Amino acid sequence: MTKVKIIAEAGVNHNGDIELAKELIDVAYESGADIVKFQTFNAKDLVTTEAAQAPYQSRNTKIKESQYEMLKRLELDKESHFILKDKCQKLGIGFLSTAFDLESLRFLIEELKFKTLKIPSGEITNASLLLESSYSGNKLIISTGMATLQEVEDALSLVAFGYLTKGHEAPSNAGFKKAFNSNEGKEILEEKVSLLHCTTDYPADPQDINLNAMDTMRNVFGLPVGYSDHSLGIEISLAAVAKGAHIIEKHFTLDRNLKGPDHLASLEPLELGILVKSIKNIELSVGDGIKSPRHSELENKRVARKSIFAAKKIKKGELITEEMLSIKRPEEGLSPMLIYDLIGTRAEKNYEKDEVFK
Repeated sequence: MTKVKIIAEAGVNHNGDIELAKELIDVAYESGADIVKFQTFNAKDLVTTEAAQAPYQSRNTKIKESQYEMLKRLELDKESHFILKDKCQKLGIGFLSTAFDLESLRFLIEELKFKTLKIPSGEITNASLLLESSYSGNKLIISTGMATLQEVEDALSLVAFGYLTKGHEAPSNAGFKKAFNSNEGKEILEEKVSLLHCTTDYPADPQDINLNAMDTMRNVFGLPVGYSDHSLGIEISLAAVAKGAHIIEKHFTLDRNLKGPDHLASLEPLELGILVKSIKNIELSVGDGIKSPRHSELENKRVARKSIFAAKKIKKGELITEEMLSIKRPEEGLSPMLIYDLIGTRAEKNYEKDEVFK
């Protein structure tokens, strides 16, 4: 089994406070996650000043305000990003952030020097962002919440075009399709892109999760597929790992009672640690697929399995009947699978009661 990459999604759960953001990094590191991820955006470029909050945002924050007002409070400035990156490097945990507008994307690529970019579900139809991301040549993790299979294919077509042309050819739908259907396009997508199945609701109801869509995307596109989990608890992430998820992304917070749009659908520190440990245990348990006794089983095999024993005294040369035999523990002689080969033969020696046949 390929090692699962665990992304601890801090997102905007820092509430715009750099000190909270640094605490979130500590929690992610202590949990054993591979990467801690934030969000990078300029509210003015992300949303109109009059745009309403998503239903879950108003429900979770219990504050009546525009989406712009909410997001403006949750921005991290450039200096904060460098501080967080430096802290991650010192601890030895990966640092990622998701860009929601072109200016933020360029900042991540040109100034923070990201080599992997995360495309959030809401941007999967943002052609400009997809192209600029792929022009960079960086690896991409693309979340697919709210998307149809065709929309995922359309996004991958743009990305394949971007990788292959590097900005030297005018974008066009015909060019996107050509790139996606070409051998070169397929090869570079396999090399550079991972998909994340996702249900964009906070928290997501289990009946809306549809983990089998992971298999569908893996089979259709031939790409590594993971899961971005917005459900409560950890069990659905663990089910996704058992189904072969390449990446698990999970929101976490310092305290679910903090005010903000995503805290209620996030894990608290202890839960995040349990999730990471559980994923690692699942990785170990999947194994190599070869059905054979494991080393740890061999010492129990003699005790748990049985052999053929004499049920009574048997004289040498006597015709062996079924009533003369018993099947008991331990395994130290003939397998009970050979009992019918033994019945009807002549005893080769004298046997005492409970003496094993070898």
